[in-house]
Parts: sequence; C-alpha cells; structure tokens
Amino acid sequence: MSSHRAQRVAGEISSILAELLRRGVRDPRVTPITITSVRVTPDLSLAHVNFVPLGGEGDVEALTEGLESAGGFLRRELGRRLRLRTTPDLRWHLDGNLDKAIGITRLLDSLAADRTERERDPDAERGEE
Repeated sequence: MSSHRAQRVAGEISSILAELLRRGVRDPRVTPITITSVRVTPDLSLAHVNFVPLGGEGDVEALTEGLESAGGFLRRELGRRLRLRTTPDLRWHLDGNLDKAIGITRLLDSLAADRTERERDPDAERGEE
C-alpha cells in the first residue's frame, strides 16, 4: 500500500465523518466536534481520528464514549461510501495539540505585550522613576 493511498483514504474518512457527525448521530453525548486529523494505518485496517470539542469545552469522557457507541453506525456508513474491501476500525483521540498551540499563542502574546510596554517606557525596565 502506498502512503499516498492511505492519505487519500484518511482525507475521505475525515470529510465523511464530519458530514455524518453533523447530520446522522443522535446520541446526546456526541456534541459538535472538529475533526483535526485522521491517520490510517498502511493496511487501511485502522483509522485514528483526532478531534476537539467545538468551543474547546465539554465532557470529553462522555463525548468519547458517545463516539465509540456510535462507532457501528459510523463504520457502516463509511463502508457504504468508501467502497473499500474492508472498512477501517475507528479509534477516537482527543487532540491535545490544539491546547498546546493555544497556550503557546497566549505566551507569545504576553511576551509581545511586555516588549511593547518596555518600548513605550524604557525607564520602567531599569527601575528608574
């Protein structure tokens, strides 16, 4: 299997799951999510789906349980639309990279604000009044 094929299948899985989650899952635990990435094993037997809850908040444990509970429906619909010999099993993972990126952005914003403040008042840096 080429990695190019796995990437194409991962992209298809991502778009199909996004549509199915938006329209088809009625489990109240499954709140709106954003699928950040999908990685498929080279043999296309397993798909790791990274997600974040929309708005970044919510009960992630209940959400993950709801996604796993809806797994049969989602896998069946994927199989119908993908037309592969075997449909990949779905593994759901909370994407922690978004939280890290937000933290880094806040840190950089704080550093930029400190720098701007020092440039406006150079005497404050030396402690002079």
